[in-house]
Amino acid sequence: MELPGEFDVSVRSIPIAPVPEGIGQSFWEDAPAAELMEVPSGSDPSLEFRKTLGMFATGVTVITTQVGEQVHGMTANAFMSVSLRPPLILISVDRRARMNALLREGVRFGVSVLEEKQTALSDRFAGRVRAEDALEPVFELVRETPLVQGALANLVARVVRSYWGGDHSLFLGQAEYVRYGGGTPLLFHGGRYERVVRDPRVFANLPEELLQPILARGVERTYADGEPLMRIGEPGDTMSLVLEGTVHVQRPGRSVKLGPGELVGEIEVLAPGGGRIADITAEGPVRCLEITRNDLLAALEAKPGAAVALIDVLASRFRETA
Repeated sequence: MELPGEFDVSVRSIPIAPVPEGIGQSFWEDAPAAELMEVPSGSDPSLEFRKTLGMFATGVTVITTQVGEQVHGMTANAFMSVSLRPPLILISVDRRARMNALLREGVRFGVSVLEEKQTALSDRFAGRVRAEDALEPVFELVRETPLVQGALANLVARVVRSYWGGDHSLFLGQAEYVRYGGGTPLLFHGGRYERVVRDPRVFANLPEELLQPILARGVERTYADGEPLMRIGEPGDTMSLVLEGTVHVQRPGRSVKLGPGELVGEIEVLAPGGGRIADITAEGPVRCLEITRNDLLAALEAKPGAAVALIDVLASRFRETA
């Protein structure tokens, strides 16, 4: 289900010719019989369905194609990979959208995966801002297909099949060109943009003179190879500083190894009621300094400057995701 709206950009301000009769109006398979969908009593089924799908976090793409001198683009998060051999992708387009009328078998289209700083481009191609107020996009042509410059990844595909998809059309494309770069993807979840926070450290970002009084209250503990330090779901009432050895941190979607000088469990100790968010296991002998939540609170009370600095760190994390 794409983000609402689409936007057209004239490359040389030359108007596009009318769409030839029949484009985007191919015959579809018979629709399945409509069935009642169970939703909470009194709720609008369409709205509940949309909100439910919105809980699935996705990236954000701009779908583009060119007819004559005019570039047509639309923001969409309904994009997925289908096959590696052959390289196939799938996009879903509202049948009322102009893009639906332009795509047909044999036509090339571009997919630009947006980077986290490209929300303005997403809004433009979703029609959320007036054309005169919108950020001017920059394109480059690859295989006669416009691609958004500065995107996290770009693909050019040729439509090989189109399918009925209710009030949407499904276009299966065979990739003819791909590239990607470094960066962080723009995310869409629950009807709004989200961002990835790659550095979850909190206390580790405190100035040394404010962190040391907290660590001074810690108690040393040792762990044997394979012994768990923390488990997902357990009460998060302690954090630990790795003094010697290596620990393996594993949580959904991420796995990392940390060594001496790294703090673990610092997020959960601020809100222990939520439980641990990662499994942390010793790899070989490990020596840690363990600080309890009670000792942490006592240290912050004794050193108000550390509490103020901690608020600044948390505020910076909020700005990254706001």
